[in-house]
Amino acid sequence: GENPPCTGRTWRLHAERLGPGIEPRTFLLSSQRNLIRSVQDDVFFSVDVTSSGVPTIRWSFMSGAVSRPIGAWRPGGITNITQDYSDRVKACDNGSMLLSDLKLQDAGYYVVTAEDPAGNSRDLGFVLKVNEVLYEDLQYLSVTALALMVVAALLMLAMWLLHQGCRKLGAWRRRRRMPGEAFKRSPEKPKLTLS
Repeated sequence: GENPPCTGRTWRLHAERLGPGIEPRTFLLSSQRNLIRSVQDDVFFSVDVTSSGVPTIRWSFMSGAVSRPIGAWRPGGITNITQDYSDRVKACDNGSMLLSDLKLQDAGYYVVTAEDPAGNSRDLGFVLKVNEVLYEDLQYLSVTALALMVVAALLMLAMWLLHQGCRKLGAWRRRRRMPGEAFKRSPEKPKLTLS
C-alpha cells in the first residue's frame, strides 16, 4: 500500500498572546496507539500536536533494556534523525512519524514528546507489534506437500504394478496347470434313456 502523507491537523499557534496569567499549552492527540504490522511493512505513527508556540517534537524507542532516541525536529525547521533511523524515518510537521522497512527488533514502545518554547511538555506512547512474515515456513510447507504427493504417486504406481504382476502370475499358474488336467479322464456318468 501507499504510505500515508504527512497530513492531518498540523501544529498551530494559539491566537492569544502569551502574557501574565496565560499559561503556555501543549496538547498531543492520537486516534490509534496500538499498532500491528509485519516485517518489511511501513508504520505511520499519527499524532496531532497543538501548541501555544512552535513545539519541539522528540521521538524515542523503548524495548526491554533498550532505550534510544529516534529524532527531534521543529515544524518548518531542521530535522535531526539519529543515524540508526536516518534512512527509515520520515518526520512530519504535525509531529507524526513514518517508520519504513520494519524489522522484528522494531517491536516495542514508541514515545513522542512535544515541548513548547517555555519548556512545558506532553508525552504520548504507542505500542508496536511486528509480526514475522513466514515465507520460509510457507515455502517449506509447499515443498513438503509436493514431496508427499510424489511419494504418494510412486506408491500408487508401485501398487498398480504389483497388482498387474500378481494377475499375470496367477494367469501363468493357471495356464501351467491346464495342460496336465486336460489329459486326465473323468469317469463317465451313465446316460439316462427313456423307453
